[in-house]
Amino acid sequence: MRLAGLLATVSVILSNTLGFVAAQGSKPVFAHFMVGIVEKFTVQDWLNEIQQAQAIGIDGFALNCAPPWVDSYTPKQLDNAYTAAQQLNFKMFISFDFAYWSNGDTGNITSFVGKYAAHPAQAKFNGGALVSTFVGDSFNWNAVKSALGSQKLTVIPNMQDPASLGSVSTQFGIDGAFSWYAWPTDGGNSVIEGPMTTVWDQRYIQGLGGRPYMAPVSPWFSTHFNTKNWVFICEEQPVRRWQQILDMKPALVEIITWNDFGESHYISGSEPNHSDDGSSQWANGFPHDGWRDIYRPYIAAYKAGASSPTVNTDEIVYWYRPTPHAARCSNDPLGIPRGAELMDDLVFVSTLLTQPAQLTVTSGNVAPVTVNADAGVHVFNFTMGIGKQSFSVSRGGRQILGGQSAKDTVSSCQTYNFNAYVGKF
Repeated sequence: MRLAGLLATVSVILSNTLGFVAAQGSKPVFAHFMVGIVEKFTVQDWLNEIQQAQAIGIDGFALNCAPPWVDSYTPKQLDNAYTAAQQLNFKMFISFDFAYWSNGDTGNITSFVGKYAAHPAQAKFNGGALVSTFVGDSFNWNAVKSALGSQKLTVIPNMQDPASLGSVSTQFGIDGAFSWYAWPTDGGNSVIEGPMTTVWDQRYIQGLGGRPYMAPVSPWFSTHFNTKNWVFICEEQPVRRWQQILDMKPALVEIITWNDFGESHYISGSEPNHSDDGSSQWANGFPHDGWRDIYRPYIAAYKAGASSPTVNTDEIVYWYRPTPHAARCSNDPLGIPRGAELMDDLVFVSTLLTQPAQLTVTSGNVAPVTVNADAGVHVFNFTMGIGKQSFSVSRGGRQILGGQSAKDTVSSCQTYNFNAYVGKF
């Protein structure tokens, strides 16, 4: 297709989507929550998580869960989640993880959905109780809808192939679709050079033909298990992806994730009571709280239909990996993650400024670099040096914020860690 034709097609797609969104009257933002690691959570633990999420404008959690014959505590934790959400006027919906559920589990899925469909804390969209999935593309939701009768559902599952959306919507009873392609990829778990584009979003929007699209937002991806060992290239993504959301204006947004420490795309606090799946080796001591501060103004802008975020307080958020991408760790049987060779050795800084200012970054043994930063939210990158990381913002010749990070970069390691250390001033 020639460029002019492609642009015309995208224009029509976006025009249809904007018209659909305008009819919704609501632009909810949810965050994907891993129930499988919170076996010991109390209602108070859930309240703590919800309050963190509400502080930045998140409306609810998508509760990723396995069936009780895999995780016996799933029913208890779903009850705890809904109980806590009701107390704080927060919303929940179940996201069935089809790595564990199957197409033969219709009765059990119907029971779970039916239990919460009328709950005061149940998330609703288009007048129906919202339900979603991780994969599970061929599950027949018509059978669930039929069994629940008058309890209306709005089914927006994770569909892996956007080209199939036209053919499966009636066959399987889906009302929209959620994409898991929140990182630069050619599909599946393939790793390509960044930055993130909207090519996958456009495929979903086109396939949906005006039905609601739940767009994914994720700040990072790094995992280092023996079953999966790769990184996606998303180094400026905490800012870039949200701007894409403001430009696209999808019907819903789902943040991937709130608390998946195993894949390093968490934005929650440390969660002292969650169980460790082995991810503590790269997540402990690597806070991501600062990314929530970036998300807050973008969430507000998305809900307002604005084209850019509004900043009310001066702040910087910075992030970087602990070692250069070419460092070879001395005691790691898994080896270097796939995709590491595509990464650059950079320190990233997002400025959130009420007025223009100057940002100075001193990264280890690299000479200080100063750049001009406009008002609003912007992202910059600086060559990574080995050693201490220092940041300063000045306005009118006077430093207004800054300091030294608690995490140094180092040139050697025992095990690979491509997680991001996130700090803020």
